[in-house]
Amino acid sequence: MDPTGSVRGASAPHTARPRRRVVVADDLRELRGPTTGVVELPHRLFWQSDRHVDLDRPGLLPWMYETVLTEAVRTDELRTWLHGPTLIRLWSTLYLSRGVRRAWEQRHPMLRVQRIAA
Repeated sequence: MDPTGSVRGASAPHTARPRRRVVVADDLRELRGPTTGVVELPHRLFWQSDRHVDLDRPGLLPWMYETVLTEAVRTDELRTWLHGPTLIRLWSTLYLSRGVRRAWEQRHPMLRVQRIAA
């Protein structure tokens, strides 16, 4: 990533959805986002008027991870909203496009192992 926050080497050759490349963190340890409480996602990631997400409600933490993994266009978004150990724990249960899953598992093979073991 260059100093402006634009993605260079962090993009994978896979797409999250048409014309949107998957952004993958270089190191899962850099992901230090929230895992509890109420957060407000930026409008760029979630287009509803009420963007508050209660991460303590069942199902909303994985939903937020799916949303961020699909919609992120910069690695700083990943660092802000995802938490590495939680991503590893949730990985096998997340509903992700084939492109997102492949890009992340290609960069972080332990995620593939985690999914297969689940």
